[in-house]
Amino acid sequence: MATTVNTGLDAIGVETAARREAQRRATVAAARGGMPVGEILRVALEALRVNKMRSLLTMLGIIIGVSAVIAMQALGNGAQQAVNARIASLGTTLVTINPGQVFTGGIASATDRARLRVEDAEALVENGRGFVAVQPEMGRQLQVQYLNTNTSVNVIGTSANYPTVRKYTIGAGEMFDEGADAGRKRVAVLGATTAANLGFASPEAAVGQEIRVGGTQFTILGVFAPKGGATGFNDPDDQVVIPLGTARFRVIGSDNLRSINILAPSEDQINATMAEAQRVLRREHRLPAGRPDDFQIRNQADFLTTAAETSQVFTYLLLGVATVSLLVGGIGIMNIMLVSVTERTREVGVRKALGATRATILSQFLIEAIVLCVLGGIIGILLGIGMATGLRVALGWTTSVATSSIVVAFTFSAVVGLVFGVWPARRAASLDPIIALRYE
Repeated sequence: MATTVNTGLDAIGVETAARREAQRRATVAAARGGMPVGEILRVALEALRVNKMRSLLTMLGIIIGVSAVIAMQALGNGAQQAVNARIASLGTTLVTINPGQVFTGGIASATDRARLRVEDAEALVENGRGFVAVQPEMGRQLQVQYLNTNTSVNVIGTSANYPTVRKYTIGAGEMFDEGADAGRKRVAVLGATTAANLGFASPEAAVGQEIRVGGTQFTILGVFAPKGGATGFNDPDDQVVIPLGTARFRVIGSDNLRSINILAPSEDQINATMAEAQRVLRREHRLPAGRPDDFQIRNQADFLTTAAETSQVFTYLLLGVATVSLLVGGIGIMNIMLVSVTERTREVGVRKALGATRATILSQFLIEAIVLCVLGGIIGILLGIGMATGLRVALGWTTSVATSSIVVAFTFSAVVGLVFGVWPARRAASLDPIIALRYE
């Protein structure tokens, strides 16, 4: 018991001696008529070193705020890059037509939607001018079974030009042709993920095998090469593609399309392609002049803009939360520095009595606050980069740490130290030496 008490007293004595030594050095320098910048910085760092735990706790708010800024910005940038890559994989000249809302008395229905039919796609093929390709598409989530393995898959009924329009390549086997569509043949092409989920060891092993799609037997003609770009529950490689005629009459039993995709000749002619598609469909739907379209025509630039705006809103929201954390950290630093000024009132009085100027005292306490924020900023940057890397490795999320976010976070942390350190520093510098020397 006595040994424990002595050890604790020794530790307190060491810390007190270190603090007195730091005060003695500052006093001697002040007595010489002032302190150079290097000496002020050294004394400030010595004061922080003596109170390690307090300094670490003070920096914690800045560390959390900066790391949150870096990590959130990395997530936002990564999401934007993933969206850009996904849209680029679909093709920049792709124009998509979807069913529109039904208007009754000028009011859009919240539930009912107009219909796109197979006849609309045929009209676009026959009457449209300047289209490179027209690809109708209907789909439904169905159960697909191979032997004792089954999975729920997005089954797409479409035309033979699906790989060309949607930028897919065949990894094994072949794509069905127009004859299979016209003959309503029960043939299918699987996505790479679907083939793996059904238990095939390789894409080549799947070719020629029999599967059941919604209870109907199909022969696998081919397997698409992996495309990548899965986001959440949407995996472009998890699908079964069958001929449109087969889907229309044998599987889905409807002629309603969920979309029609059109390839424009070039990016410069996208607007002309959209206008031509609008002309053909309005005539096909017998829409009088002045009545709004009952379909929606969008290109990839529209999707990109919408996705970018959505991603930006969430990024700003997350950055706002991180900024609040930085401000809270700055308030914590100001609070701790005010406590430090109160604790070191006699020390300030001794220095001013021996000739230390107001600027010297102001500089020392200001430097202490800035050093706390800068060190916290550096640790926060390293932690933020580590968090972004961990999310990418552990969860497979797309993250991208931008240099600009590092610069902004570091600069902001330094500014926080400067702004929230001014008041405690001015309070210390304005102490009356006589009153300070009599402070207990």
